Amino acid sequence: MGTTVAPLPSAATLRVPKSVVRHIPTAARVLMGALFLFSGVLGLLVAPQPTPGLPAGAVAFAAALAKTGYMMPLVSATEAIVGLLLLANRFVPLALALLAPVVVNIFAFHLFLEPGGRPIAVVVCALELYLAWGYRGAYRPMLAMRARRGDVPTP
Repeated sequence: MGTTVAPLPSAATLRVPKSVVRHIPTAARVLMGALFLFSGVLGLLVAPQPTPGLPAGAVAFAAALAKTGYMMPLVSATEAIVGLLLLANRFVPLALALLAPVVVNIFAFHLFLEPGGRPIAVVVCALELYLAWGYRGAYRPMLAMRARRGDVPTP
C-alpha cells in the first residue's frame, strides 16, 4: 500500500488577503515614524554616552560628531521632525528624502564601525527603500535628466 503525499500549496494559493496587504505601507510608515521620533527626541533630551565595548572607530566617530557642537542636535532634530511628519502622514516624500542621508549613515556606521547594530540598520534601510519605492511617483520629476520648459518658473 503506497502512501500519497499531498502536493505543497503553490504560491498562488498562499495569498495574503488584500485587506492585510493594503495596510503594509501604513505600518511601515508608522514604524519608521515612531522609531525616528523616539530616537530624535531622546537624542535632543539626553546627551548620548558611549556604550562600553564599542569599537574604537565607532567611539571616535561619535565623539567627533559630538565635538562639532551642532551635528548631533541637527541630526536628532531632523529625526524628530521627520518622525512627526511620517506619523502624521504629511509631506511623506519630503520626510523620506530628508531621512535618506541619516539612514545611509546609520547603515554605513553599522556596516563599517559597529557590526553589532547591523540587523536594525538593515531593517531601517529596508523600510526606507520600501517607502521610497511606494512614493516613487513623487520623485519622478526630481529625477528627470532635463527639466521641461514649463517646470521652471519664468520671471
